[in-house]
Amino acid sequence: MNRMHLRIGPNDRAAAAGADHADGSNAARGAAQVGIGLRQPHYREWAERRVALGFVEVHSENFFADGGAALAALENVRETHAVSLHGVGLALGSAVGIDAWHLERLARLVERIEPVRVSDHACFARAPFVKASSRPAQATVFHAADLLPIAFTPASLDILCTNVDQVQERLRRSVLVENLSAYLSFNDAEQMPEPVFFSELVRRTGCSLLLDVNNLVVNAINAQRDGLASADPVALACAFIDALPPGAVGEFHLAGYCDTGSLVIDDHGSRVHAPVWAVYEHALARFGALPSLIEWDTDVPSLDVLLDEAGRAACRQNALPAPRAAA
Repeated sequence: MNRMHLRIGPNDRAAAAGADHADGSNAARGAAQVGIGLRQPHYREWAERRVALGFVEVHSENFFADGGAALAALENVRETHAVSLHGVGLALGSAVGIDAWHLERLARLVERIEPVRVSDHACFARAPFVKASSRPAQATVFHAADLLPIAFTPASLDILCTNVDQVQERLRRSVLVENLSAYLSFNDAEQMPEPVFFSELVRRTGCSLLLDVNNLVVNAINAQRDGLASADPVALACAFIDALPPGAVGEFHLAGYCDTGSLVIDDHGSRVHAPVWAVYEHALARFGALPSLIEWDTDVPSLDVLLDEAGRAACRQNALPAPRAAA
């Protein structure tokens, strides 16, 4: 796979190298590996400020149009920062396959923006629907506006691998696949452990994982409350990470969750919670200082709050031991 070159000027590198976190600690070493999700309320402020940040992430589908203000804003951001395209619509686990129009629009956006990474979710959203009244019966593919969980079975793995291969072949690059927060599970005799499922996906397709640490913690807390797991949620999430092979992960996602008391919901609407930071530190120790993103999609705060969260991630990366020089 060809890797695109980033168009980041020397002034931006110098700004990133001198970035300080709000608490006074220098975040230079981790700054280049930390990003935020760039959302519409911050477009104007972003354009007016020189933000020292490694990359920004946007939702791919918001920029599928051939022109317009949103695409112009993204192209301006791309002049100074690496951009990661994160999709929510490929529905990589759908048995009916990938929507051709969606994939073509994504390919055009990738060619235009030259993103540093392209990612989507291990979910399904597309399924056939047959109207009982139609004569003869004709199936229409419906696309749900949600990230629906898949069963971790060999059959699901085959579907996911086929779809990931198709996307990578069209985009001419490897992609990252994200693990979900799921609020139901499948009672299937062929069910595989989730880390084994994703390890096989990486091995068979050459993709990488976008490891959403928040999703791991959300699933672990809910499993404990439902009586499906007895281990501490942090320990359960760390065990998931330990079961993945070295080199499997290409990026981390960090976000806040909403605890309703009976159910924890991955709402991306608050600061990162303490258990997520603890699991993130474990993930850093295992996989190294990989690109890490602060996600915040509901009740979007000020840009400074997002940058402060990014600084916290950078500080944790900086706390890792420096790589040893080769002998």
